[in-house]
Amino acid sequence: MLQVHSIETLGTNDGPGIRMVVFMQGCNFRCLYCHNPDTRPTKGGKEMSSEDILELLEKQRPYFKNTGGLTISGGEALLQRKALIDLFTKAKKAGFNTTLDSNGSILDEDAKKLLEVTDLVLLDVKHIDPVWHMTVTKASNETTLQFAKYLEEKGIPMWLRYVLVPGYTNQKEFLEKWGAHFQNYKNIKRVEILPFHTFGFYKYKELGIENPLEDCPVPTKEEVQEAVDIFKKYFKSVYVR
Repeated sequence: MLQVHSIETLGTNDGPGIRMVVFMQGCNFRCLYCHNPDTRPTKGGKEMSSEDILELLEKQRPYFKNTGGLTISGGEALLQRKALIDLFTKAKKAGFNTTLDSNGSILDEDAKKLLEVTDLVLLDVKHIDPVWHMTVTKASNETTLQFAKYLEEKGIPMWLRYVLVPGYTNQKEFLEKWGAHFQNYKNIKRVEILPFHTFGFYKYKELGIENPLEDCPVPTKEEVQEAVDIFKKYFKSVYVR
C-alpha cells in the first residue's frame, strides 16, 4: 500500500502534457524553503493501492493524449520505492507515461528497479556545494549527484530542477558550478528554475512549527533572469516555472 498525501488532477507543472500528480507522504530532507511541511512525517496520509491509483488514471486517460500521464511526487517518493515499483510497472503496462519527481537521495537496488519502469525523472538538485546543500536541506548531496550520474549512464531522461532562494541558492559562483557539473549530460531534456515563493507559509502556522525563511524575500525578476542567463551558458532548454 502507498501512503498518499494528496492528488492533483489535470496537472501541468510536473512533467510533460497533462498529468495526474500523486504527492506521497514522508520526506527525508528538511528543506528550509519547503512549501509542504505537512508531507514530512512518514505516517499519515491516505492508504491507496496501485489499483486505486490506476482506476483514477483510467478516468483521466482522455486528457493525457500522447505526452501526459502519471507523476509521483512528494514528500520524497523514493521512501516508498518498493510499492512504487508495482504501481509504475502496472501503469506502463496500461500505456501510461511514468514520471518520478525526486531529490535523488536513495540509490539502492529497489530504487534502480523503480527506474527501470520510469520514463522520466524530475530531479531536484538543491545545491551543488555540499556545505550549502547541508545548510539548505539538512542532508548531503552526495547520493543525489550519484543518482544523477546513474540516470545519465542508463540514458534515463531527466529534467533538472533548481529552487532559487535569495541568500541561499542564488550565489553566482555556485550557479556556474551547478551548470558546469551537468553540462555534458546527454539525458537532460530541460532545466527548470523554480523561484522561491511564500504560498505554503500558512501551513507552518497551522502546524505550529517554525518557518525558518519567514523573512526571506522572493527573488526579483532581475535575480531570476540572472540565473536563467547563467544556466543558458550550459543548457539549451531553460525554463522558469
